[in-house]
Amino acid sequence: MNPCRQSSLRLRKLLLACLLAAIAISIVYAALQKTDWNVPEEAKTQKNPLAPSAAILQAATALYRDKCAQCHGETGKGDGPEGKMYDPPPASFTDAARMNAMSDGELFYKIGKGRRPMPSFKSRLTEGQRWQIVLLVRSFAAKSPAPDTPPAAEKNPAAPAPR
Repeated sequence: MNPCRQSSLRLRKLLLACLLAAIAISIVYAALQKTDWNVPEEAKTQKNPLAPSAAILQAATALYRDKCAQCHGETGKGDGPEGKMYDPPPASFTDAARMNAMSDGELFYKIGKGRRPMPSFKSRLTEGQRWQIVLLVRSFAAKSPAPDTPPAAEKNPAAPAPR
């Protein structure tokens, strides 16, 4: 075999090995990638400039159905038809404890920034629209019953009081 061909063959083998190594590193990096949101402190302290109202929630509902419900579900449970194909799965907004642990600023930041597989909505929605969605998302948790809520029979005022 001619020395030039031999050198070319070695170079191709080396390039193939480098390509395979790069692919393997990429797969490992993606698998080990951190799943926590890194929300800056200044974003966490932001306050929602909007107050909840029927008009704002109605506008937010239309936006949510168009941009969010496919993954997060119509009622915010994280059970949308497209959400089943993602890892991590879409968040449920009905978990009051989880939602109360986050500030409005954190929610606003997460909606704007996005994180795989969720897209960024900073350029897709105005700042006002993102704040509207924060209000709507909060309302999903408010509508869900608390996990330690007593059964309806215990709430019945006509029922005899326990002794």
